[in-house]
Amino acid sequence: MVDVDDIRTITSTLPRAYEVVVRDRLKWRVGRIVFLSLSRDETVMGFGYPKEARAALVENEPDKFLLPPPSDMRYQWVCARLAALDVDELNELVINSWIMTVPKKVWTEYLEQHPR
Repeated sequence: MVDVDDIRTITSTLPRAYEVVVRDRLKWRVGRIVFLSLSRDETVMGFGYPKEARAALVENEPDKFLLPPPSDMRYQWVCARLAALDVDELNELVINSWIMTVPKKVWTEYLEQHPR
């Protein structure tokens, strides 16, 4: 099980990423683009994920992943239950979501310095 401190540890290493509070919810952005958010009770994490792959993700692990609310279905977004994630999986989800929001040069330099 992971929590907000684990998320902060990961996002603190990501260039251009920063944390904000919007309507009592924690969100992480690159510029104005949100790549990660938490539910108000901090039990569910929304994150950037390719639209075409999210249905398969949710179908394969429905206890871990869920579709976003109908209002967010137009975005490249999916949700995960934090209680079902381990730190390695969280790390992968957060970094992949962040990669979707930054220029290629930024994420390639990051991955060179932080190999997975």
